[in-house]
Amino acid sequence: MRVGLTGGIGSGKSTVASILLGLGARLVDTDAIARTIAEPGGAAIPALEAEFGPSILTAEGGLDRARMRELVFSDVPARKRLEAILHPLIGAECERQAASAAPGQAVVFDVPLLVESKRWRAIVDRVLVIDASEQTQIDRVMARSGWSSDAVRAVIAQQADRALRRAAADAVIYNESLDLAELSLAVRGLWERWTTASAR
Repeated sequence: MRVGLTGGIGSGKSTVASILLGLGARLVDTDAIARTIAEPGGAAIPALEAEFGPSILTAEGGLDRARMRELVFSDVPARKRLEAILHPLIGAECERQAASAAPGQAVVFDVPLLVESKRWRAIVDRVLVIDASEQTQIDRVMARSGWSSDAVRAVIAQQADRALRRAAADAVIYNESLDLAELSLAVRGLWERWTTASAR
């Protein structure tokens, strides 16, 4: 079974990914892959430098994420050029990691922009969306990252809206006021139903 896991920033998606990992899933983290290929010497660096120039690199030769974030938030064509470089590399590494799953092991693809990219629906068997109100998302990200509310709102504005994300889901966990034990229980119950059904 291949599951796409998604949710807006601050929804608790990464926490759910950790829970699923603990339940025996093979986790493929697209954000982690994106970071790795944009580190000094990473697979994406030559193409990024050729496309955007050396000013988008740090002194160490990795991608200057803050600078690139500013650029793509204000320039849609620049974001599309960035995605055209990163997405094929991320996709290839996702498949490589998924192929290392043990026989019968479920694979969870942690994909923040699963709904936005549109290609993932054909790749996964089920989509799990972690949902929370916008204010809760803002409060969580401000608390953990020290961002301003405007910075968090800017990221949320770039992501699919909650209704669109929920409409693409096979299951939604509303992670608004759950504590970790309650969230774990909800994830475990859903996972047991899905894995039992897929084994039949």
